[in-house]
Amino acid sequence: MSIIKINAITVPPEAGDELAKRFAARAGAVDDQDGFEGFELLQPTDGRDTWLVVTRWRDEEAFQAWVASPAFAHGHQGADAPAPHGGPVSTHSELWSYQVALSSGSRAS
Repeated sequence: MSIIKINAITVPPEAGDELAKRFAARAGAVDDQDGFEGFELLQPTDGRDTWLVVTRWRDEEAFQAWVASPAFAHGHQGADAPAPHGGPVSTHSELWSYQVALSSGSRAS
């Protein structure tokens, strides 16, 4: 089954739009990577300051190959540049790793 990698990024409230803009600017950059299955950027709606970057991969080897690739380095270039308001776009991040233990298909309503 697939593995899931979640980058939990702490984002100051004034920097959320900039974070979303930066991800939109590189949308699709990972799509052709071998073993890549999907991506979502999740914005909190409950007052939290942690955004989640969720990616799905065929296996750990596919994820590690992407991290070691020039495409990864290029996509993350300038990630630590300040936001237009002068402060940081993020103040902390950590990578969480999961494997799919159980999955259910989506249902049309």
